[in-house]
Amino acid sequence: MVNISCCSFMSGSNKTGAVDEGLTLKLKDDPKADDPDYEPPAHFSKGRRASVSAEPLSMEDDITNDRVIHPKSDEQRKRLQNAVKDILIFKSLDQEQREYVLDAMFEKTVPSGEKVIELGDDGDYFYVVDSGKLDCYIKINGEEKKVLTYDNTGAFGELALMYNTPRAATIMSTEECVLWALDRTTFRQLVLLTTMKKREMYESFLNAIPLLQELEAYERMNLADALVTKHFSAGEAIIKQGDEAEAFFIIEKGTCIVKVTDRFSSQHTNEEVEVNKLERGDYFGELALLFNKPRAASVYAQTDVACAVLDVSAFERLLGPCVEIMSRNVSNYEEQLTTLFGEQLTIDDLRR
Repeated sequence: MVNISCCSFMSGSNKTGAVDEGLTLKLKDDPKADDPDYEPPAHFSKGRRASVSAEPLSMEDDITNDRVIHPKSDEQRKRLQNAVKDILIFKSLDQEQREYVLDAMFEKTVPSGEKVIELGDDGDYFYVVDSGKLDCYIKINGEEKKVLTYDNTGAFGELALMYNTPRAATIMSTEECVLWALDRTTFRQLVLLTTMKKREMYESFLNAIPLLQELEAYERMNLADALVTKHFSAGEAIIKQGDEAEAFFIIEKGTCIVKVTDRFSSQHTNEEVEVNKLERGDYFGELALLFNKPRAASVYAQTDVACAVLDVSAFERLLGPCVEIMSRNVSNYEEQLTTLFGEQLTIDDLRR
């Protein structure tokens, strides 16, 4: 069984570390609550949630059982898709799983000054911010202090659902807000189980990459959470020489070729020359991220290729222990260039 004790999914506008801010949206303050025809979403509690024990999860569970659907207009669906597009936990879902999650989410308007969740409460829902601002307070030295603000983006409330612990923070709206809520059961079945399966899938793959041996086991699990698989067709350019760097790539399957523009040989053809071939477990794109410079080479898919992709912010956050090893590769690359073109060249020469 994969250890899930280190995963943390939370996105806020100020990029601070994860804080669980469980929510209990209070229907008594919803103007729709007085409408005799209004029915709150299924499983939505009007009162404070009673304590429960953690539900057992099995890797064999069917994550599409007991599907929950809250109907949405096209406009609502579009807003929801936009709200979740940068939320990390949604990136680990395939298209079908993502649609199940979106179907299960429902919209809730929160007035200004509402305590959306309160420190110590049990957690029923995971939340994504569609619009509006909310402040997060945690207890420091016995006093609640504001630690971050959600400004029209972000997600919170997952830790209490994952670990069955009380809410560790209070969230209060500072203006009218629109939130999307996902119930506890759907969150655990669709999101948590998917993450566990993803970690299991990546575990042996990441353990076999020499570069990542510098990472602790829990660091490799965090890396697995942040990786997103992307597919490239044979002949497709994955990165291009001179482009700005946005991601780091590890080849899951297939073969890639590395090319640089020939501006240094006696022919000066300015055509691309193959300098290396990469296979499963090889990685590329790290130097431009390490030194914050444009790409020094182009990489093309020679066959159909799948790459595990890590964006620049996650690269900086998660691969710190590997930086020295990756920096050492500069001399290896420069030796290859010297052999190929017959003169002493540096990586920076390729960027000019």
